[in-house]
Amino acid sequence: MQCPKCGCLEDKVIDSRQSRDGLSIRRRRICQGCGHRFTTYEEIERASIKVQKRDGRTEQFERSKLLGGIMKACEKRPIPLSTIERLTDDIISDLEHTFGRVVASRDIGIAVMEKLHSLDEVAYVRYASVYRQFQDVGEFIDTIKALERKVKVHAEQGTLFKFG
Repeated sequence: MQCPKCGCLEDKVIDSRQSRDGLSIRRRRICQGCGHRFTTYEEIERASIKVQKRDGRTEQFERSKLLGGIMKACEKRPIPLSTIERLTDDIISDLEHTFGRVVASRDIGIAVMEKLHSLDEVAYVRYASVYRQFQDVGEFIDTIKALERKVKVHAEQGTLFKFG
């Protein structure tokens, strides 16, 4: 690993710790050249996902876009950033397992709405309004009324049976 201070390629790992989520390893290193200490993170490399857009174009999946959309929906809600990050990782993992390398943008939107519905109904309505391109207040009202009829499953609760 190249030292960020002097550029030396010789270093020694002095501490390794697994992250809380178990998806990465944090390593403290010391440069053998200048003695500078620095931190690196090691993560599992995921297969790249492509997104099939509504107009037929295909583009590279970007976690930052997904995270940004979810964060916008959750803005000013009592939802910790760690929960939003975990939700994003769960969605990506579900998409990889269900769809493989190419995922339709509508499937991403549906997956986000399902997770947001169980996390926070206000965030769900915000996301749905953009995703479904609401044109008037009536569409908001219809979505809110539908929420009252829909059974809410907590985000941390697994699915026992899947219908449909």
